[in-house]
Amino acid sequence: MSSMYQVSTLQALAMGYSRAVIPVSELLRHGDTGLGTYEDVNGEMILADGHPYRADENGAITRVDEATGVPFCAVTFLNRETAFSIREIGDIQSLKNWLDLKIEEDFGLNSMHIARIDGLFKSIQARSEAPHRSHHVRLKEVLEKTQKDFAFQDISGTLICVYYPDYMDGINAPGWHLHFVSEDRTRGGHVFDLSLIEGNVWLNKISRLEIELPKEPAFDTYSLKEASNAEIKEVEQKSV
Repeated sequence: MSSMYQVSTLQALAMGYSRAVIPVSELLRHGDTGLGTYEDVNGEMILADGHPYRADENGAITRVDEATGVPFCAVTFLNRETAFSIREIGDIQSLKNWLDLKIEEDFGLNSMHIARIDGLFKSIQARSEAPHRSHHVRLKEVLEKTQKDFAFQDISGTLICVYYPDYMDGINAPGWHLHFVSEDRTRGGHVFDLSLIEGNVWLNKISRLEIELPKEPAFDTYSLKEASNAEIKEVEQKSV
């Protein structure tokens, strides 16, 4: 049975809980593919082939140390049994619609999914952020100070795509959430638009969720339900 391992909740991150919950070394025991962020919202996490990458505010990729703290992520072990080819996708919404159709064909809209797309892209519109140590400061406010947008043209690489159903809104972002890392592992970030020329897709349906909540008392001082659906959506569209 495929299992999604999640650290904390998107509500907590949105409300400003960006402290380390576990180290990367623990994360790697639970998955080889996924996405998230690092302590103090220090860039975008792309976990691919069991390697933890970080995209900084300029889109440059580094491989992080296993002692690095993780406040939020969703990872699993990728099963490559279900595969598709894909061509000529003009924008991110068209890709999300294509992925929705694939999971709907498998009666999977109420399940979680993870997809990996290795492809050639005409363009990738992405963003990331610099670290900012703060607590009880909403993520939206932090990102207004630290995030940058950037673009890659005519680039090969990997998209990691995570899907949560609508009824899990707040636990994670509903719908599809995409991070990118280039084939040479030098560039990447959170993707908010793209144009894909061609690629190969591996898609996993996931029916089990394990959530690792923060254990420190400070976590209980956050009023997580104050994170509105609109704020969660904005965080997803222009955030981690």
